[in-house]
Amino acid sequence: MDTSYPREEQPPHKRGPPPTAPAPRDHLVWAIFNTLYMNFCCLGFVALAFAVKARDRKVSGDVEAARHFSSKARCYNALATAGSVVLPLLLGALIVTGVIHLSKLAQESVGFFTYQFSGSDDDDQ
Repeated sequence: MDTSYPREEQPPHKRGPPPTAPAPRDHLVWAIFNTLYMNFCCLGFVALAFAVKARDRKVSGDVEAARHFSSKARCYNALATAGSVVLPLLLGALIVTGVIHLSKLAQESVGFFTYQFSGSDDDDQ
């Protein structure tokens, strides 16, 4: 091996500044919670699938795909949470208003029938 010729020295590679954007969140815990406890129309399961995809892409280094899947996971998690919280509240409000309406209707019916029965008793005398 001949080492007598002059070698070209290359300056060491400077690394660029670290990326300023933080790594995307995968929302995996939120998706697991929605899947186990509040799985409205299977949206929690869909959110879990996208959260796992986001975590896989983040681990493999594909940050842009991880952001895309993270955004979808967040959207489906929000929909699942809203559907699981808002719909029971709406159903409860409908039941309460229905009970109030039926109780008023029953009171009016009792008043109507009481008037009819008392009116027939007066006509017999």
